[in-house]
Amino acid sequence: MQFRHSIQHIIGVMRQSINDFVIQCFIMLQCSSISVVSLILSKNLRQACNLVGTPIQPTVLVHGGSGNIADVKLPKIRIGVKRAARIGFDVLQRTGSVLDAVEQAVNSLEEDGNFNAGYGSALTYESQVEMDAAIMHGAQLEAGCVSLVRDIIHPITLARRIMEKTRHRYLAGEGAMRIAAAEGFDILPKGALVTAASLESLAKFKEILNKTGGSDSYGSPGTVGAVAVDACGNVAAATSTGGITGKLPGRIGDSPVLGAGTYADNESGAVSATGHGESIMRFNVVSRVLALVHHSNCTIQQAAEQVLGEMTKRFNETAGIIAIDHLGQLGIYFTSQRMSWAYQRGTELHCGVDPDEDEFEIVIQ
Repeated sequence: MQFRHSIQHIIGVMRQSINDFVIQCFIMLQCSSISVVSLILSKNLRQACNLVGTPIQPTVLVHGGSGNIADVKLPKIRIGVKRAARIGFDVLQRTGSVLDAVEQAVNSLEEDGNFNAGYGSALTYESQVEMDAAIMHGAQLEAGCVSLVRDIIHPITLARRIMEKTRHRYLAGEGAMRIAAAEGFDILPKGALVTAASLESLAKFKEILNKTGGSDSYGSPGTVGAVAVDACGNVAAATSTGGITGKLPGRIGDSPVLGAGTYADNESGAVSATGHGESIMRFNVVSRVLALVHHSNCTIQQAAEQVLGEMTKRFNETAGIIAIDHLGQLGIYFTSQRMSWAYQRGTELHCGVDPDEDEFEIVIQ
């Protein structure tokens, strides 16, 4: 692929004996600088390159959803996002794969009943769990998406299997579940993903709906997601969600829609969104963020703030974003009351929930 950003003094040092990966790098001299013209990567990408100058620091950044997160939930929420960031970063260090890193980080959140994904997903009006997810690698724009998934705990892994094992990039409902069964997923008993907390939220939603006649969702719309970058600037994104409490059966939000709630491109960066899905979809939020980075010389933080500010002004709805560009710069922003997030870079682990919060600690290896 072609990188449009000229980088001075870049030397790619390729070690050829790594299993399941191929890197072909062609370099040409242009305007007295070195530009990488083509970088072809294998599906199971494991990099072996050293950057001279200012290296990119491998980073995994996660979110646990945006919205009105109750104070009583904060301790477990913080623990969950920090654990997910550490898991993703450890995988990135061990495997060199940004795709593995975001998948495993999201898996951790899908297993945690404190988050709206996998176990802990929001319920439909009929008390069912229907989940959506998407995963994307920025090197060759490979992606997998699923919707209306039931009775499995890791929709994000199913999205990856669809990307890697089928000729399609998006499957929903029965078709997606057939792939899950064929790939040996543990199909849980009906109702196994329903939690006491999700039932309570649905009951409160119905109570409010009966009193007001309105259609607003109750509680946090929530989603979980992860983005990652490696030392070579390869990026990936993953997003998984149970949707919104009290949704109609068959409702699909922004999370599995490429360019709306999830996207990754090595030429710009990777983004995962959370918040009011109908608004995020209509405003094509993550695509707008990456377009500003690619074409308008914005930092990814500036782009996130601009796009979410415009979306909130346009629709009077809120959202949150985590993002990382191909140079390793981070974007963390939300217009909702709160958004839980965490990232690990080296031995530094950062976490926040409230605006301008950045809790910092050193990870002991």
